[in-house]
Amino acid sequence: MPIGGTSQTMTDSSVRVEMQSVSEEKDLGVNMMQVLKTCSQCAKAANKARSVVGMVHRNFRRLDQDDFLLLYKTYIRPHMEYCILYCTWSPYLA
Repeated sequence: MPIGGTSQTMTDSSVRVEMQSVSEEKDLGVNMMQVLKTCSQCAKAANKARSVVGMVHRNFRRLDQDDFLLLYKTYIRPHMEYCILYCTWSPYLA
């Protein structure tokens, strides 16, 4: 049931169609939930960062500290920063 408890309909060629209710929708790369909490978005960003770590581990077996730092700053850190920035931008949850 949509927020507010009423069903939403639209008219298509003089036929009323009831719109499907969803609890989560992805729009412009951001997952929006009915309750407007960011836990789902942060979890997906963290999972993406973990998958990139796995990709780096599979494809670069021998890395020294400088090479790993370069790969980390380029491929992994942006995903985690996105998660952190998105989670801290929720003043209504404070």
